[in-house]
Amino acid sequence: MNDLAGISWEVTQDMFWSSLAAMGFAMLFNVPTRTLIGCIACGALGHGIRTLSVELGATIVSGSLIGAIVIGLMGYLFARRWHAPAIVFTLSGSIPLVPGRFAYSTMLSLIQLSTADPKTGEGLLVQASINGIKTMMILGVIAAGISAPTLLFERSKPPV
Repeated sequence: MNDLAGISWEVTQDMFWSSLAAMGFAMLFNVPTRTLIGCIACGALGHGIRTLSVELGATIVSGSLIGAIVIGLMGYLFARRWHAPAIVFTLSGSIPLVPGRFAYSTMLSLIQLSTADPKTGEGLLVQASINGIKTMMILGVIAAGISAPTLLFERSKPPV
């Protein structure tokens, strides 16, 4: 029971900070004021679900996919509710999911690799490759998760 309380507190903190990041980027992208609460909700819930998934044993990639699908669904629903494009909600909501730590570690390892001797260079190259692949995979599932609801629910009209 104590573990669940720790997880819920972690997820709550994560949702708070993610909502601030989503709000900041929504304001930076100059979204309409009436849609700001939807942007905040997308960022908080999407990143909170990713954190909860990872805490419950999912990988960071699969947790990011689940969070991105939630952001895509919420963006689609909010777009219909507020008569705005879904990208207004999904773009600022997905910013907290961007894997900055893995991208930073990749670049740091590549920079260190340029001055490393051949014996320690192997480990740096492996670390840079692992972090680079994780970064690309997370970015890919974010794009797929955000676009999936629109691809599923929007149907094109047949030609006349």
